[in-house]
Amino acid sequence: MSSQQSVPEQAHTARDVRGIIAQRDLVVDLIRTACVVLVVFVHVTMVGVGTADGIAVTSPLQALAWYVPATWVGQVMPLFFVVGGFASIVGWRSTVARGGGARDYWSTRLVRLFRPAVPLFVVLALGLGIATALGTPPGLLAEVAFGIGSPLWFLAAYGITQCCVPLMVRLHERAPWRTLAVLLGAAVLVDAVRLATGVAEVGLLNLGPVWLFAQQLGFLWADGWFARRSRLLLAVVAVASYAVLVPLTSIGLWAPDMLQDLNPPMVPLAFLAIAQACLVQLVHRPLASLMRTRGAQAVVFVLGRDGMAVYLWHLPLFIALNGVALLVGVPFPEPGGALWWATRPLALVLLLGAAIGVARALRSFDRPLPRLVPGADRPAWPVLVVAALCTIGPAFAVMQLHLSFPVAVVGAVLVPLGVWLLTRTTPARGVTRI
Repeated sequence: MSSQQSVPEQAHTARDVRGIIAQRDLVVDLIRTACVVLVVFVHVTMVGVGTADGIAVTSPLQALAWYVPATWVGQVMPLFFVVGGFASIVGWRSTVARGGGARDYWSTRLVRLFRPAVPLFVVLALGLGIATALGTPPGLLAEVAFGIGSPLWFLAAYGITQCCVPLMVRLHERAPWRTLAVLLGAAVLVDAVRLATGVAEVGLLNLGPVWLFAQQLGFLWADGWFARRSRLLLAVVAVASYAVLVPLTSIGLWAPDMLQDLNPPMVPLAFLAIAQACLVQLVHRPLASLMRTRGAQAVVFVLGRDGMAVYLWHLPLFIALNGVALLVGVPFPEPGGALWWATRPLALVLLLGAAIGVARALRSFDRPLPRLVPGADRPAWPVLVVAALCTIGPAFAVMQLHLSFPVAVVGAVLVPLGVWLLTRTTPARGVTRI
């Protein structure tokens, strides 16, 4: 790809670019923001700090009788990848319409995804280093680090799917249903090998098929496939997808708890993605009406603009806020009690406020990559591959090895390096700098 290449036949003018961007669906922004808020709320309700008999951390949400069935609704990561697919195919087509290509797409998307992670890895490395130097008990430090680092798996999974977008869009445009079938078959095969061998690490291969399957559903959404289906058909498909989950999670091969099926991702999440995509389309009309109001647009703008930073920082901030409260002697209600549950909405608001404040303070790390100027091009493929490994690699290491001081240090070095490599530009082919 270079700025000297001819613009693709399907997009010759600025009007074509505006037309592609006009495909933006505000419901996508609403759902993406709602998913982030729900993830934050789930974590607020899963971590209970008690002080009655010394400091103890429990999980009141998981102790509830209806917790497992609730994960069939509250596990929104498949839906997040579906809406991510919608945004990705629109972004890819916009890139092509401007005369760009895969290298431009890789650079812009990975920078937008990993720039907010740069200060996080630096802070985590400093914090874990100081805690280690102060003699914090290794067991306690490992438990805290595990909680703080648990959301970082998303950076690895989403980064992988973003790198695959140019290829997956091409497959989608040529054979959408065959592509979905192959991805689902691959996910089943990976799970079968994992279950047959007992090697859990085999399941990591499903970071591709499962999440790419959900992303392909987002491509269908962007192309209007779900909008052209009748409400009855959408409801039938959603019910059938949930019905398939019943035997899948009843034979002992997959957990009925959809959070347990998350890392590594397993086949049930693919069917959950189908159901959630259909259900979203069933309520799309009222959601679209809601997004035409200024209030909803304002809330989605405030929360959605810093959505990635809020997602990355909410658990470190939650743990830090609880630590400060313990130090100053704030009374903690008994986790799981009526008063504790009554304070969860307040805890959510305070945590979101703190996360947005941090995001605003670090906004320079969340700016998009500028578009290419005439005569400029993105770095060559070898450089981009190294940059992708530098950015995705540390997040993958956290997912597999859990967060620790050495892993945080590696991330604090490699992620900024990867982002820096992605921001480099070179002369376009055939252009000589004077």
